[in-house]
Amino acid sequence: MPRVVALYRHPIKGLTPERRESLTVQSDGRVDGDRVLAFRFADATEPEDRDGFDYWPKAKGLALQDFPALAALRTSYDDGSRRIRIVHAGATLVDAGIDEEGRREIADAVTDFVLATPEGRRLRRPGRLPIVLVGDGETSRFQDRSRGYVSVHSRGSIRALGEALGMSIDDRRFRSNIVIDDADPWSELEWTDDVRIGELCFRAAGPIVRCLATHANPDDGRRDAKVLTTLTGAFGQQEPTLGRLLLPGWPAADDDGAQHGGVVHVGDELLAR
Repeated sequence: MPRVVALYRHPIKGLTPERRESLTVQSDGRVDGDRVLAFRFADATEPEDRDGFDYWPKAKGLALQDFPALAALRTSYDDGSRRIRIVHAGATLVDAGIDEEGRREIADAVTDFVLATPEGRRLRRPGRLPIVLVGDGETSRFQDRSRGYVSVHSRGSIRALGEALGMSIDDRRFRSNIVIDDADPWSELEWTDDVRIGELCFRAAGPIVRCLATHANPDDGRRDAKVLTTLTGAFGQQEPTLGRLLLPGWPAADDDGAQHGGVVHVGDELLAR
């Protein structure tokens, strides 16, 4: 039976995934602590509220799609102390809190790093500097889509893609919240109805169409895998797709004690109806 083998949240949009043994799924479909901070361009407005959900398209700030070198940064965020530590090649770039002074220090350090990369020219475009660290460090709000979803992909799909590319592919490249194994390649794309993971209920939403962020090696930030053209070419997909979006709960009344929000654990079994 398919089971959860890895869980991730991404405290700062576009930066290091944080591996967890469990994740709390909120009733709005977002993961607690996921994308609670982001680096916004100077001329970008705050996220728009659409039907009760914030919206944060990648074009508003730093994201792996346009700045793959960000993947080379090792970033940690401590929820308790509200501090960010960013390391590159073993050296600490910055270690500061998210108060006003700390935010400036963190933004300056990330700016200097990006400007020194091949993508630095993109950051120099009019209206982008100075970047600003936004978010309260608690509220999950900087997702790419106009409402919250939990993202999941299978190791079987990753292995099939790796075989087509002739290289090993890391789960982190796809920045999903949940990774499952013991499932057939691409089986997650066939879910059409209800999905249960452990004690939590979900409704299958759309498949995940991928972007250039997946070309970035999650260790060094180099674009070293032609993921998009391999998905459309080797697998005949109309759009480059890997993984699935889930919403908590399903419409039918439950009589088995299933929850519509709560905690997912590594090791939980998955049942797709």
